[in-house]
Amino acid sequence: MSKDLFDLQGKVALITGSGRGIGFILAGGLARAGATVILNDVDPAALDAGVGKLRGQDLKAHGAAFDVTKTDAVNAGVADIESRFGQIDILVNNAGIQRRHPLEEFPDAEWRAVLDIDLTAPFVVSRAAVKGMIARKAGKIINICSLQSTVTRPTIAAYTAAKGGLALLTKSMAVEWARHNIQTNGIGPGYFKTEMTERLWKDVDFDAWLCGRVPAGRWGDPEELVGTAVFLASAASSYVNGQLIYVEGGLLAGM
Repeated sequence: MSKDLFDLQGKVALITGSGRGIGFILAGGLARAGATVILNDVDPAALDAGVGKLRGQDLKAHGAAFDVTKTDAVNAGVADIESRFGQIDILVNNAGIQRRHPLEEFPDAEWRAVLDIDLTAPFVVSRAAVKGMIARKAGKIINICSLQSTVTRPTIAAYTAAKGGLALLTKSMAVEWARHNIQTNGIGPGYFKTEMTERLWKDVDFDAWLCGRVPAGRWGDPEELVGTAVFLASAASSYVNGQLIYVEGGLLAGM
């Protein structure tokens, strides 16, 4: 098999919410495959730090600070990226938050915040970026879904609703845009050690439960998501569309 199938040289990739965490890891992976990566975050300090780390590895990285929940800011941000770096070839909708409350006590404002960032923002950013992809008849969109796109646990109803919706939004994007040679797919991470899950992996009881439940017997390392992302961003997945690939150590297989 030719290595060219996974070569991202000459491609421009926008990764939302990538100043830190999984988004930053994915940006680094796409850059190592040859892409020019545009990191996005609402935190300028995190954004500058992330860009600096990648450039320190001689990777092609730039920053774009805008709020993915604000339509005007997204449209202006995408237009600025395209004017400076060329059309966006790869979009990774990664930005997301988690809020935990019993469902009957879930505050309206926090419910809406989760859905705005985790579900509506991928629609808003994709709508802005896809116009150039349609014009060129080529593009890749990767939505970062979740294990919770399929299963849930107590206190995370908003997150589950958003990620479940994102899984079906991924299919809708594929159905509508496949005729333009645009592939839209999702990645469903399981339990990975990140800033978002820190309270869980530092909880001795939860850590023991998870490691006993996951067939792999451990938490995931965010770097283990990179291969799937490069595959979905590259020519290797040219006939893969509307799929959600779970990366979760076998947890769903054993449930």
